[in-house]
Amino acid sequence: MIWLTWRQFRGSALMVAALLILLAATLALTGPDMASGYSAGIADCTPDNTCGRFFDRFFDEYELPFLAVSLLVLLLPALVGLFWGAPLITRELEAGTHLLVWNQSITRGRWLAVKLGLTGLVAMAAAAVCGLTVTWWSGPLDKSAPEGFAVMDPLVFSARGIAPMGYAAFAFVLGVTVGMIVRRTLPAMALTLAAFAAIQLAMPLLVRPHLNAPVTAAFELSQANVENFGIPQGGSPEIFLRLAIPGHAGSWVLSSRLLDPSGRTIAESGSSGPVQVSTTSGPCAPQSVGPGGMDSCMVEINRLGYRQQATYQPLERFWPFQWIETGLYALLTLGLTAFCFWWIRGRLS
Repeated sequence: MIWLTWRQFRGSALMVAALLILLAATLALTGPDMASGYSAGIADCTPDNTCGRFFDRFFDEYELPFLAVSLLVLLLPALVGLFWGAPLITRELEAGTHLLVWNQSITRGRWLAVKLGLTGLVAMAAAAVCGLTVTWWSGPLDKSAPEGFAVMDPLVFSARGIAPMGYAAFAFVLGVTVGMIVRRTLPAMALTLAAFAAIQLAMPLLVRPHLNAPVTAAFELSQANVENFGIPQGGSPEIFLRLAIPGHAGSWVLSSRLLDPSGRTIAESGSSGPVQVSTTSGPCAPQSVGPGGMDSCMVEINRLGYRQQATYQPLERFWPFQWIETGLYALLTLGLTAFCFWWIRGRLS
């Protein structure tokens, strides 16, 4: 039974193995040079405090391959469910070959166990190799990524660590389950893709933010959390807040708002435009702003009590969240696997 399953599956397995070897070789050849360039850039920028500009240049240089390898890791579990999971049983049902096997002293449970076990383990191994290799290679880029590409942000998080292994296992068994119920390959593939995409969207939106209670804290305003800051002629200072937190690079910012001295929210990050701050005196007076005047005005705004209030998941929770989320997908996978065995014994003929 194992030999038969391998013969049916070996073509696609060998093709995926070849692609993973090519990916690993490419990343192994380019990773050390990128890491050494990052280390050298950090050493040069630290004394004169130009790390921000270095991070921007460094990430821009590697942005395209960064996006490409991240997208590959994100797509791999979906492709596993689509092309390995959904057709695994449905093509047997459509061709009627399952009846031939069942009449050769092979029980339904053993037949399903071998198919799930062999193909599922290969899928998990492929996703683990892909995810961990990309995580190693993209380490310097994850440290220098701009807003929206931090390692804890939803899309990047899903393409790092061990989570892709859990996604691949779940997507594969989801495809098998849908295929057993639908019994038609193309509809099963379409439903598998739709269901998996819906769950992958629901996880970062509804579940992941609550895996641990998020941190809420207030921060002074600075270049780290202010997108744009200026004083129009004859007007009050204008602030446009950003989704970033001073001293907490790489965190997943769930919300960011600007508070006035009384603690009232006067602007949310991502709002349509800048918000005016009610002060035009001292360093923030339009006629007082000259070279370096913007920094003095920012100090004055902080002295008056304006603050950023942010709710976030810190970078330190990356690996705990990886293990928790992988465990959740493992539970879903085991539940679908149990359903498959129940279905094949009682409902499938």
